Amino acid sequence: MSELQSPTETARFVADLRKIQTFVDLPDDEIEWVAQRMEEVKYPAGFIYGRPGDPIDYMVVLLEGELQFGRPDVLGGPILTATAGEVTGTLPFSRLTNFRGIARTVLPSRALMLHKKYFPDMLQRSPQLGQRLVALMSDRIRDVTRMETQQDKLAALGKLSAGLAHELNNPAAAARRAAQSLTGAMDNVRSASIKFLQQPVSDPQRDAILQFERDAAKNATSHTGAPLDPLERSDREDALTTWLEEHDVKEAWNIAPMLAEAEVTPEKLETLVATTGTPILTPALKRVASIVTIFGLIQEIDNTTRRITDLVTAIKRYSYMDQSAMQEIDLHEDLENTLKIFGHRLKTGITVVRRYAPDLPRVCGYGGELNQVWTNLIDNAIDAMKGKGELTVYTSRELDNAIVEIGDNGPGVAPEIQSRIFDPFFTTKKVGEGTGLGLDTVMRIIRKHHGSIELRSKPGNTCFRVRLPLQQPKFPNVHQEKTTDELNA
Repeated sequence: MSELQSPTETARFVADLRKIQTFVDLPDDEIEWVAQRMEEVKYPAGFIYGRPGDPIDYMVVLLEGELQFGRPDVLGGPILTATAGEVTGTLPFSRLTNFRGIARTVLPSRALMLHKKYFPDMLQRSPQLGQRLVALMSDRIRDVTRMETQQDKLAALGKLSAGLAHELNNPAAAARRAAQSLTGAMDNVRSASIKFLQQPVSDPQRDAILQFERDAAKNATSHTGAPLDPLERSDREDALTTWLEEHDVKEAWNIAPMLAEAEVTPEKLETLVATTGTPILTPALKRVASIVTIFGLIQEIDNTTRRITDLVTAIKRYSYMDQSAMQEIDLHEDLENTLKIFGHRLKTGITVVRRYAPDLPRVCGYGGELNQVWTNLIDNAIDAMKGKGELTVYTSRELDNAIVEIGDNGPGVAPEIQSRIFDPFFTTKKVGEGTGLGLDTVMRIIRKHHGSIELRSKPGNTCFRVRLPLQQPKFPNVHQEKTTDELNA
């Protein structure tokens, strides 16, 4: 088509532009100049007008329909939507040169487009229009950044939720299995007790058996010594089975493992049988074995539910639920809570090396936001090591600053990209694995706390060093005030 539109087309385009807020009150000569250089496009619904990597050369004034832009590597729906009456595409002073996602029409659409080669002349001829377009660009950057940040938070929340669900599932399932087994164990002890009570038992015999039960139950739940290795346990069970069979105890194979768990030995059984005799030995030991089983199951339920409580407490402290935003923070506690959240990923073959400064004071800051920093840095370290390696978490104090260093022994960050590692949307991960906002978020949070972060990396040794002031300028006396928890203690 010709370089400039005909007078008829120009007049039609001017009429269309007058309906758009950005152009409605421009002088006639300015709006006509823009309209002369515009091109009209019409797209059906569902038409893809831009793919990742395609150049963005036009400012688009949408007259009818709806456009939608989405990134294939970001979940959560479209990032940007333009409806009739809006101006989109590239704008003056924009650094956007290529599509980073897929742009498509949602509805049948009609638009006027102006090539960016006209921007310098347009800004000179119509400063008022230039100011409006720059304001539109600023609004768009703010909206996109907010949506990207929200999606990054949702992605991080999804990871944490999946990890927490995994961590909670194991103890919850164990507690449920123990509770189900407890019903059968209660039936066994009831049956064994009935048979035991049917036997003629003297007072000395009863006292000896009850004392034996108490000792066995205590040993089964205390485990004060080092746990038995499988070979030693097997040897102990074999010795007990042999002794029980020699004394005609029925179901010796079923009783021996429970007695071994209670640290019963053939010598202890000899002492028992010297008082009770062998006629009541079978019902007595079955009862003991059933009681030991019950105590073991109760202990398992207690341990697993305590683990669930610890995890819930950790996530509550991690998120700073029901607490004020700015407060004194124990960095060691927060780092440990964050590591608990990643517990399921650390179990795959990662060793955590801690070196905490014992004299590190509390830091004034926003606990929930700082935990996002530790989460992103630890998550990146785990990803870099492919789930196997050594994660280092160090703290120290330098004058009025707290230092936190999080490192890994992964392949390192290539020197040519280290200067870009904190840039928004920059990521070294594959499509679908990252948004490029993690370290940008880290940088913004640390700057908000008047701190700094630096990267040192070489193959086998990568470290992010975070420096945080102990006190924030807005709260100079916070260290002289006790926290709510301390006052209530």
